Amino acid sequence: MTSQPTPPKAGSGHASPGGHGSGLQAGLKNRHLTMIAIGGVIGAGLFVGSAAGIATAGPGILLSYALVGTLVVLVMRMLGEMSAANPTSGSFSAHADRALGGWAGFSIGWLYWFFWVVVLAVEATAGAKILSGWVPAVPQWGWALIVMAVLTATNLASVGSYGEFEFWFAGIKVVAIGAFIVIGLLAVFGVLPGVHSDKAGLGNLTGHGGFLPHGPGAILTGVLLVVFSFMGSEIATLAASESEDPQRAVTKSTNSIIWRIGVFYLGSVFVVVALLPWNDKSVTDKGSYVAALDSLGIAHAGQIMNFIVLTSVLSCLNSGLYTASRMAFSLGERGDAPRAFARTNRRGVPVTAITASVVFGFVAVFFNYKFPDSVFLFLVNSSGAVALFVWLVICFSQLRMRKIIQREAPEKLVVKMWLYPYLTWAAAGLIVFVLGYMLTDTEHDGRETVLLSLLVAAVVLVIALVRQRARGGRAAVAARSGSEAVENVPVG
Repeated sequence: MTSQPTPPKAGSGHASPGGHGSGLQAGLKNRHLTMIAIGGVIGAGLFVGSAAGIATAGPGILLSYALVGTLVVLVMRMLGEMSAANPTSGSFSAHADRALGGWAGFSIGWLYWFFWVVVLAVEATAGAKILSGWVPAVPQWGWALIVMAVLTATNLASVGSYGEFEFWFAGIKVVAIGAFIVIGLLAVFGVLPGVHSDKAGLGNLTGHGGFLPHGPGAILTGVLLVVFSFMGSEIATLAASESEDPQRAVTKSTNSIIWRIGVFYLGSVFVVVALLPWNDKSVTDKGSYVAALDSLGIAHAGQIMNFIVLTSVLSCLNSGLYTASRMAFSLGERGDAPRAFARTNRRGVPVTAITASVVFGFVAVFFNYKFPDSVFLFLVNSSGAVALFVWLVICFSQLRMRKIIQREAPEKLVVKMWLYPYLTWAAAGLIVFVLGYMLTDTEHDGRETVLLSLLVAAVVLVIALVRQRARGGRAAVAARSGSEAVENVPVG
């Protein structure tokens, strides 16, 4: 009897290099993965959204960032444990599929894809506003199309071209925010040559109404405003499957998440609230980082920050398209999306998955310009809480996956979740608490965001359960047909 070749494991995202449809290729270098991991935690939301958080919680916004940052560190540790043991293009969706069932992998995979294709439209519009301010001859919608088209071409070229673009985008962000922190700290301690600010000083942390001018409750409100700026930390675990040493890449990015969040989020926000009083009108009028630079008398602060924000927007667009397409690829591999999504060209690029993702992104851009206060607002709000859903699924997947890995391949536990299972349950409890608290928030649209996101999640979940039931029925029919065929075979 001739032995049959073992089929590749679904969701692995790996295949031998070669001809058409050979699977994803190892086209990302170590320097690409390093910058993708570092840049993934620096989103445009940090530069744009921090002003609202500071106005709401005062200097206490540092506690909001610290609380969410701690949660992200725990969740990424869990994801790192699973992804180091089994690097895959589907990341947490593939892990949920195995640990919790096909319904979980299907649901969270499609919700995550939906989140990122909506982000494409949001970021394209944000970038278009900046570019049209510089070159008003081209309308905003024109710039949005140009930006989307350029980055689509980049992703279609090869995974290496995506990595190269992201390397430079992330590099600019890292250098800019690093320089901001250094210059800001020198100014806060009064040792910046040629610069003297009457407003800068550590007294801003406790003056002007105290560290918590609006009371302790403002910390939780601040959490609602900053939690979504952390989305993107998980991209490195998806990209690792297309690197030469996925396990090493995942381990490295997981171990460095603490200092990345500590420096880029807590460090930069600390500088902002130390340079200016939290209630300074310029913080909300100009944006926290622009106002901070202006207070130091740095010329063209607004344009400098616009350039940095544009870089962050392009980085987010680039990564968003990559992430959405790889999730679509993984869903296609597992039979949860059209099989065409899992096909790649000779360069290992999932062309259909990228095209489908960008088409929805273009449609969302159209809705943003045609129906900004109805259809597009619904899309944004209905995807807003997906980050928390993803993190919650990661928690429950890790609780089951740890046992599976220990039973089948304990040597693959090169990254371990701390104090398992207690910290996992604590993280899950905190996420549920934040979702519950959002339901009480009417001032910042927290309730609407959660309810609409739950509605979309419920629709996707129902589709997943119906598909799973239908698959089970077909499998049972096939099994019965097979057994009847065996029984009817003549003996002798």
